[in-house]
Amino acid sequence: QLQASGGGLVQPGGSLRLSCAVSGFTLADYYIGWFRQVPGKEREGVSSSSDGSTYYTDIAKGRFTMSRDNAKNTVYLQMNSLKLEDTGVYYCAAAKPGTDYDGNTGHGMEYWGKGTLVTVSS
Repeated sequence: QLQASGGGLVQPGGSLRLSCAVSGFTLADYYIGWFRQVPGKEREGVSSSSDGSTYYTDIAKGRFTMSRDNAKNTVYLQMNSLKLEDTGVYYCAAAKPGTDYDGNTGHGMEYWGKGTLVTVSS
């Protein structure tokens, strides 16, 4: 299971740190990613980590940082310089190593947690 948390209301320019607690499998052994669903748009990728590399989509580059704490079986998404258009539900997802997934959409990711709502508003 994956459980995302840490969402909330933040002003433009502010920061939030999302957490995704993993249970039932060892995070270090899996691919993991953050995705979001913003109003009126298809699901889009934020960042993902596989085979030792971390990938950021354009919406995240320079503003968001993904990290793992394998000892806590938890993955984080530090989001800085938040914009109004970052408002949405953020999900973490995982897949077994070797899984072919699309980091831009999340298609192929095998396990999804419930999302956490991020609202950026003044």
